[in-house]
Amino acid sequence: MTDKKMAFDPADQEIAAYARALGHPVRVYILRKLSKMNACCYSGDLVDELPIGRSALSQHLKELKHAGLIQGEIKAPFIKYCINKENWEKVKVAFADYFDQSILQECL
Repeated sequence: MTDKKMAFDPADQEIAAYARALGHPVRVYILRKLSKMNACCYSGDLVDELPIGRSALSQHLKELKHAGLIQGEIKAPFIKYCINKENWEKVKVAFADYFDQSILQECL
């Protein structure tokens, strides 16, 4: 049996993975906050700002890390998170290209 994902363009799969990671307001908030900072942020600081518990925050951070959008540094007993600048640039370019192509196709 063939993998159905293989039927899709890798660029489309990449956009879908990023969109999945951005698919919750908490994750959008975290990315917006981290992208505006010139420093990293401890997860404890984030839990104080958000209306969710530590375990829920941990799951959201895990999703963002899995997508490669953030990176974490463990300094027991804390985990410090930063935006993954290289991948963040890829996300911006991927979405910009996607929307530019969509607009162009609609105009044709």
